[in-house]
Formats: sequence, structure tokens, C-alpha cells
Amino acid sequence: MSSPKVIVQIAIAGARILGRAFAAAGRQAIQNAKYRPPGAGGTDVAGVGNATSGSLTDRLTREHRMTADEARLILNVKKEDPVEKIVQNYEHLFKANSPPEKPPKPTTGKTPAPTHSHYLQSKVVRAKERLEAELKADLAEENAPPPPTDSPNAPPPSS
Repeated sequence: MSSPKVIVQIAIAGARILGRAFAAAGRQAIQNAKYRPPGAGGTDVAGVGNATSGSLTDRLTREHRMTADEARLILNVKKEDPVEKIVQNYEHLFKANSPPEKPPKPTTGKTPAPTHSHYLQSKVVRAKERLEAELKADLAEENAPPPPTDSPNAPPPSS
């Protein structure tokens, strides 16, 4: 055998091996992309997918895309805290994440890093809206008239 023929055969064998390896890696990448481990939340971080009953709390969770617990964590309040504390924390967090009125002209060559976040500000607003909706629902529930009860003296319904 001549040496150029051996070199060509080695190159062809190497190309086959690399081709098979790339094909196997591609198949594995497709399997990995399709795999969803059990218990993985995916994009349902707020538990909105679990809010499937017809209860008022579940309806509010689906509507606002946030649980009441998550809203309390964002605003740093407890369930038993008064409304004034919720509003106070909301105003503080909203102002802290707002852009400054007019940025001062930098006198040095460095510009200060922005200290505001539109994302965090929107989360604070959504948290306040969620807790307000919960409070309104609680007030409406307290002020609702009691449901009529069947009394034993009532005549039977006519057919």
C-alpha cells in the first residue's frame, strides 16, 4: 500500500467518526430540549397554573398573575399589617425604583450607574394591585347580605 492511499483512508474514517458523533449529539440535544422533569415549574412561577378552582382567591391569582403571598413578599408586609403599612411600603419601593427627576450633569468622566429599575417598579405596582383586589374582595364579602335560608314554614315550590 502506498502512503497517500493510507492517509486518505484515515481521513475518510475520521470524517465518518466525526459525522456519527455530531449526529448523535444532535439527537441528544433534541431529546434534552423536549424533556420536562416532573415538578418543573416552567414559566408558572407564581402558581397561576395551580389556581384552577372557582374560588375568589384563585380568580384573583389568575387575573393578576401573582399570589397574595408573593405580593406580600414584594411589598415586605405581613398578612395582619394594616393598609397604611402596605401603602407606605409601596410608596417607598415605587420611589426607590423610579428614575431620577433630572440627572445631574456629571462633572467627571464617569457616569453614575442608574439606580432605578422599571421591572422592579412594575412588580411593586402589580403587588399593590393584587393586595388591593384582595382587600376589596374581603370588604365585599363582609358587606354582602347573608344568603336566604329555607325556613320550615315556607310552602313547597309549585310545579
